[in-house]
Amino acid sequence: MITFTLCFLALAAGYLIYGRFVERIFGPDDRPTPALTKADGVDYIPLPAWKIFMIQFLNIAGLGPIFGAIMGAKFGTASYLWIVLGSIFAGATHDYFAGMLSLRHGGESLPEIIGRYLGTTTKQVMRGFTVVLMILVGAVFVAGPAGLLANLTPQHLDATFWIGIVFIYYILATMLPVDKIIGKIYPLFAIALLFMAVGILVMLFVVHPSLPEVWQGIHNTHPQAAVLPLFPVMFVSIACGAISGFHATQSPLMARCMTSERHGRPVFYGAMIVEGMVALIWAAAATYFYHEHGMSENNASVIVDSITKNWLGTVGGFLAILGVIAAPITSGDTALRSARLIVADFLGMEQKSIRSRLYICVPVFLVTIGLLLYSLRDKDGFDMIWRYFAWANQTLAVFTLWAVTVYLVRKEKLYIITCIPALFMTAVCSTYISIAPEGLGLSETVSYVIGGVCTLIGAVWFIRWKRKRRDLRFND
Repeated sequence: MITFTLCFLALAAGYLIYGRFVERIFGPDDRPTPALTKADGVDYIPLPAWKIFMIQFLNIAGLGPIFGAIMGAKFGTASYLWIVLGSIFAGATHDYFAGMLSLRHGGESLPEIIGRYLGTTTKQVMRGFTVVLMILVGAVFVAGPAGLLANLTPQHLDATFWIGIVFIYYILATMLPVDKIIGKIYPLFAIALLFMAVGILVMLFVVHPSLPEVWQGIHNTHPQAAVLPLFPVMFVSIACGAISGFHATQSPLMARCMTSERHGRPVFYGAMIVEGMVALIWAAAATYFYHEHGMSENNASVIVDSITKNWLGTVGGFLAILGVIAAPITSGDTALRSARLIVADFLGMEQKSIRSRLYICVPVFLVTIGLLLYSLRDKDGFDMIWRYFAWANQTLAVFTLWAVTVYLVRKEKLYIITCIPALFMTAVCSTYISIAPEGLGLSETVSYVIGGVCTLIGAVWFIRWKRKRRDLRFND
């Protein structure tokens, strides 16, 4: 428990110290925000800072910090270190700059921001890539909560029934103004999710289980360690609890509702740190579960159900499960909302009229339903969609970090704070797609070489671009 406690305190210190440092580098000021200058009653709507924080937290806290952390805990204490270091130095920094750059550029969606700093070609690729990721999120974040709801209700209300109910909610949340559903129910869902996290945290100290400590070694303890190496698999498994490109697609949604740039640190940086805390709590709880029941259980929802009922009782467990259900549902609806806004930006379509929203939403919904049907028909369908989502999620984070790095260079600010995470995540994603069975399925040695070469190419590209930029300025 010593390692867990120190890691939890480190996350809090990261927000107070490093978060303030990142904020000073960006330099928020008192200029008017898009919520005030572009108010449209649909997406650009001023909201209180506390409510924006709650919505942002739920937007980004899907299945990742819970299910991802549970499965990542199989890798051992290295998972604790990745959650802490990833959240402070990569994930929260990534989320903060994505949101603040959207604020500075009139509430732009992520592909527009990436294109602004990485070029038109990259923007076009990212538009398609990001919409695909949003649809994948919408699909994978339906099946998980639907399964949990099926466990809580009579047998005739099976997972298929709940998928239909959740998807109807998705349609309403995607189409209606942000303050009609999202602005009203998200704070309540956030309270349920925070209750769950605090309840499990308290019980960790009450039960005081014997958890592995970092000084006992950070070797790979996964039962399939031979085929699932610590690097890069753990760094993709624990995505949303450390760094997630999906978060950067959600930050612009809240940037369109903020009335002051000075709210950026608690909303963007703070929400990621809280998510890291949730991930750390579930990683520790899962470690206890694996110690008591063995490592054979692969269904994260079974682990969640067992831990909450045993530690929080029937009522507390029920409330905790509601929090776990709310998290992915409230990420899936905003993912599809993000897809609508990204397509609208690309096509230059206004979104004030319901007809314009329908033109975009109908094809998005149809593709999402197609993926859902595939996941239901094929026994491995959900797992396959999830793995592609996980890799695409982290790959999007790579492009976001590089775009922010270019921004910092142009503004003559301390670019190293995003350049190092960008290089590291480039190595993670290129190695993962090389080694993963759903990717190229290459050997570890070859995959590591490919990952190293891709990272080197990224570093050389950046150095040459920076040198060329310096030479042009010198000649001017």
